[in-house]
Amino acid sequence: MQASPETETRDATVARKAWMGLLARAKPARLAVLVPELPAYALLRAPEIGAVMVQGRIGGSGQPFNLGEMTVTRCALRLGNGAVGHAHVQGRDKAHALRAAVIDALMQTDQADAMRAAVLKPLQAEETLRRSQRAAKAAATKVEFFTLVRGEDQ
Repeated sequence: MQASPETETRDATVARKAWMGLLARAKPARLAVLVPELPAYALLRAPEIGAVMVQGRIGGSGQPFNLGEMTVTRCALRLGNGAVGHAHVQGRDKAHALRAAVIDALMQTDQADAMRAAVLKPLQAEETLRRSQRAAKAAATKVEFFTLVRGEDQ
């Protein structure tokens, strides 16, 4: 049984969102180590710094409210083979946005498996380790409160 074109498109979109998020959250220095040399590219939108409004919700389900602005850097480029890459990263690091956009474009070519193995899997493993360490550190400070029943009420 073959998947429908809509399902394939949805799966590809979900996968792309995942790797773009991972690249945006990656440490710029680590990304530079994993991909030291960039292929030839033409800038469609040079890395530029701007701001976006961040929204929050009370309890995760309440009405959205404007929390404040966050600085972001975005970039769009085209590789020599025609693949287009985009990136939005937090902060003012133009090199990070450029490198993330190149990797996004490479993930849409026949080099996707190599990029997944050499860049995305190590980044995912490091992120998972960081999150588990942070969770363990937070769990170590957890305090259990309980109430003892005293005999005075009887």
